[in-house]
Amino acid sequence: MTLVLLDTNAYLRLAKRIQPLLGKKFGQKDYVLTILKEVEKEVYRNNRLQFLYPWFDNPELAEERLAKRVRLSKDEKRQIDAATSILRAHVQENATAYTTQGHSPPSHTDCFCLAFGQIRPAIVTTDDLGMHKLASEFEIPVWHGHDLLKKMLTAKMVDRELIMAIYEALELNNDLPRTWREAKHKEPVNNSV
Repeated sequence: MTLVLLDTNAYLRLAKRIQPLLGKKFGQKDYVLTILKEVEKEVYRNNRLQFLYPWFDNPELAEERLAKRVRLSKDEKRQIDAATSILRAHVQENATAYTTQGHSPPSHTDCFCLAFGQIRPAIVTTDDLGMHKLASEFEIPVWHGHDLLKKMLTAKMVDRELIMAIYEALELNNDLPRTWREAKHKEPVNNSV
């Protein structure tokens, strides 16, 4: 089994449109999607996210998150907290590199997700380019949301129509990341979108 951890933006872009989303095995590597409690906490701490995603509190989605959430042992939590501190310190020491071109530096929750991917291990799915930069510097595997959709399409967990609907919804909501727009026009994604 290969854990695929959704960060906040990946979860919010997909959870309403792909149900059930969490806990199902798919693909040759038995990928299993999950989120961490910290992702939920980030949404609840952010009034803007609560306003933009009122469906987040849908009882079925909340129940799915609770049932499929990864439980951490005390030792794992300690290791992840230590790795999070190292990642946060690296971001703070190199703040300029993470704030160029209007990007915001990875948050504490972002670093926690990447630390989880490093310690557990898991593939972290995020569209946050700062997280991709940090992950590459620490050799933590990451995917963009569109990469995850390609894997899900290949495994027949989603179909082309659903992927097209997700792209259209993200465009309508002005939430289509640049990397998704670029992927939409490249092979082989172009054939799947």
